[in-house]
Amino acid sequence: MRNDPDLLREIEQFLYREARLLDSRRFHEWVQLFTDDVRYFMAGRSNLYPKHSKAIAILDPARYVEDDTALEDQLAILDETKETLLSRVARLDTGMAWAEDPPSRTRHMISNIEIEAGAGEDEINVYSNFLVYRSRAGSEEDFYVGARQDALRRVDGEWKIARRKMTLDQNVLSAKNVSIFF
Repeated sequence: MRNDPDLLREIEQFLYREARLLDSRRFHEWVQLFTDDVRYFMAGRSNLYPKHSKAIAILDPARYVEDDTALEDQLAILDETKETLLSRVARLDTGMAWAEDPPSRTRHMISNIEIEAGAGEDEINVYSNFLVYRSRAGSEEDFYVGARQDALRRVDGEWKIARRKMTLDQNVLSAKNVSIFF
């Protein structure tokens, strides 16, 4: 699977199309790229010390971590289903979403795409990095940088996103809100 250049190219094109839909604010088309049972999850990283750290001695071993990424049962920045994604898109249509009035302009950049076999015959796991630039109004600019782990599933011959876990590299967001999609 990893060495299948045609499949890799197909997945790259899928992810690039998704980015174009988001940057073009074609949210109704974008949300149709997800399965009905999708989990769309975003977390940050912790600021705890790795267990091998010699920089500082901490008496409480609970203050050390093996992995600095948030677990999926911990506090999330986003934890969405297809229903909640559809609700967010519908809210944007009302003109009453103050965080998006005026609307954000985004540019999604996806890189370092890797694929491997997934849980089922019709699923693959996709790993990628992202950088999202957001500008809004006259002076607001935000960058979001991180990694994504997607599970893509073939549904009626088309790829759909069945699971997306995004891990931001930032611990502190300077943005006033997280009203865009990733």
